[in-house]
Amino acid sequence: MSAQIQDPFFKSLDSEHEVPAQFNFLKDNKPHPLCLLAAEDLQKYLKHQSDWEHNFGLNPAQEGFIIGKMFGVLIVKNSQNELGYIAAFSGKMAGGNHHSKFVPPVFDSLQEGSFLNTGMAELTRINNAIKEKEHLKAEGYLEDVRMMKVARKKHSNTLQNELFNHYTFLNKQGEEKSLNEIFKAASYKNPPAGAGECAGPKLLQYAFKHQMEPLAIAEFWWGQSPKSEHWKHLNYYPCCKEKCEPILAHMLEGIKIQQ
Repeated sequence: MSAQIQDPFFKSLDSEHEVPAQFNFLKDNKPHPLCLLAAEDLQKYLKHQSDWEHNFGLNPAQEGFIIGKMFGVLIVKNSQNELGYIAAFSGKMAGGNHHSKFVPPVFDSLQEGSFLNTGMAELTRINNAIKEKEHLKAEGYLEDVRMMKVARKKHSNTLQNELFNHYTFLNKQGEEKSLNEIFKAASYKNPPAGAGECAGPKLLQYAFKHQMEPLAIAEFWWGQSPKSEHWKHLNYYPCCKEKCEPILAHMLEGIKIQQ
């Protein structure tokens, strides 16, 4: 009998802490003890790793644009009933979507040759054409520019809609819904920008795709906070309402949640 291949993103946890009987969110700003263990382990890695380079704003000598990040840990039991955790970051990090230790994105918008790259190249072409028309100011240029701006808006909206349809999310029952379907059901006009790129949905998606049972989740901020936000280094935060709440309502359907 061949040995089971270990999942590259699953890390075992050896703990005497009680496993939650129901799915555990951040409660009163206090993560479950198992989440604390997992987060501390991940933070040690972030502090000492040399796999990639990203300026979180923690080292004054480091050059480059400062971007702090939200990280998430999900306590799971894998298909062999082993206890452990998987980790994710929100958005992109170090200019990419894929890094060791972290589960992949729900949809890789940076994939070479994707519809998104082709669509963005077309947007760039339209923008350059508009600039050229405005610079030359040839006869009838104002109407030409107006028509090109209409075309740009239509193309941008079509591209955004297609992107939202490519982000599809699973739940325990294996039901899959796109961002458009999820936010329409939640009475939103459109999904907000960046929806589906947060750590929480990434973690649950990976767990469901790889037959892992989710038990508890926690997210913490690492690095400097953007001026428009108030996140603090090492503090824990609940999953965001605007982007994540409708997605998680679908993904956690049928799972008992600790109140």
